[in-house]
Amino acid sequence: MELERKTQANTIERLQAIREALLRLHRVLISHQRDLWERTNRRIESSYELLNLVMHDGDFAWLHYLSELVVQIDELLAVDTEPLEDEALGLLEQARFLMIPAASGDSFQRNYFQALQNSPNVILAHSDVVKLLGNRAPEIH
Repeated sequence: MELERKTQANTIERLQAIREALLRLHRVLISHQRDLWERTNRRIESSYELLNLVMHDGDFAWLHYLSELVVQIDELLAVDTEPLEDEALGLLEQARFLMIPAASGDSFQRNYFQALQNSPNVILAHSDVVKLLGNRAPEIH
């Protein structure tokens, strides 16, 4: 049965590389959002304060989509048994779909679109992820 296929080694390696690229993108997006937040509020004084804002402030909430995807990849890679190919490919599709910015999309897509418009660092980090994901258009389920 196709759903029971073990994950191919190159899929695991690709998923690990994409995880690393998503983490870099996440750090860049947090930095970008921090800059925006500090312009309209006040200077963030510590990493603890920043973490608290990332976890609880509405201005940072859109980043949770990306955080949750990285956690899902971590969980899949951390299991004692080899994950199924379809599970790994499903996470790659989620990543591919998440990397589609849209001015009129959901919260992540809108904020991501704006970040790409305003930050060369976001553009570079986005480009790294997209290169690893390949050119396939996302499948809408």
